[in-house]
Amino acid sequence: MKLSTRSRYGARILVDLARNKDQGPVQIGEISKRQDISVKYLEQLIRPLKKAKLVTSVRGPKGGHLLAEKPENISLGQIVRLFEGQSDLVECVSFPEKCPMSDDCQVRVAWREATEVLYEKLDATTISDLINGNAPKDV
Repeated sequence: MKLSTRSRYGARILVDLARNKDQGPVQIGEISKRQDISVKYLEQLIRPLKKAKLVTSVRGPKGGHLLAEKPENISLGQIVRLFEGQSDLVECVSFPEKCPMSDDCQVRVAWREATEVLYEKLDATTISDLINGNAPKDV
């Protein structure tokens, strides 16, 4: 599985908002400069983050975006699922009917277990962990 820029940048947006939460609402232009992501792309990414209630917006001249949840309540797993859906490392894990060998395939079992471990790690890592340098070493 290769994560899209949507997942990677989505995580960076949330980390940026968490790091700058004390200054109040953060404008897209500020995030754009700090994260080297175009304003246009950031605007596209903010929409699903708002819909998922991870980000809230404040209108007006001093407006911008804020985390809608505490950083310790937002996991990388949530972000990946938001932008990627729940995806497995290989197609046969989700859709065994696509492979005639899936009923008796030990490699498929290994891929399923690896997917589970990946999501356990992502779910155990929060935005708070990332901004504090405390990402869990082991699940």
